[in-house]
Amino acid sequence: MPARRIPAPALALLVRHGRTPTTGSVLPGRAPGLHLSEEGKTQADRAAERIASLGKPPVAVYASPLERAMETAKPIASRLGLRVRVERGLLECDFGTWTGAKLGTLRKRREWRTVQAFPSSFRFPDGESFAEMQARMLSALDRLADRHRGETFVAVSHADPIKAAVAATAGVPLDLFQRLAVSPCSVTALVRGETGSYVLCVNATASLSELAVS
Repeated sequence: MPARRIPAPALALLVRHGRTPTTGSVLPGRAPGLHLSEEGKTQADRAAERIASLGKPPVAVYASPLERAMETAKPIASRLGLRVRVERGLLECDFGTWTGAKLGTLRKRREWRTVQAFPSSFRFPDGESFAEMQARMLSALDRLADRHRGETFVAVSHADPIKAAVAATAGVPLDLFQRLAVSPCSVTALVRGETGSYVLCVNATASLSELAVS
């Protein structure tokens, strides 16, 4: 009986959305109506150029349904001759009653230390826990990877879900995921397959010309 052929892994390019008028000052969460700033639109265009220059271009572009993610995904899809597909698993964490709060105010709360140092134990009031967010994000990536074995796909998401996915892929405890940096419109590349998953790059904001699976 011939051995089963193991499907080639998928390459996931995780893109954080571009800057918005409130980036770095407000916790927007899933609140609707937040669009890219002019700087964010420029960042999205540049990300599209970098991704389109890959030797093996992506075959699909997925995005969180929030406006800032969709607006980041559209120029990428346009450069590749593709359409943007909505994937709810890529959504931002549900921050519950913290949604829309100023970060300066949140940093003064006693719970902020838990958010930063022990996130695995924290659930946002009336919202999602970091552990649930991580599980949701990984489930979405695995589902997309199964759909695109041997291919490259783009997934436009948000900082915390991307950091959580990187941590899980690298075998880093969730309590340490806040030590990762994921800048607006940066590209993070993860390989996901039956024989294992690994990190190719994190927070890339320059050329992707040397990105390859060895």
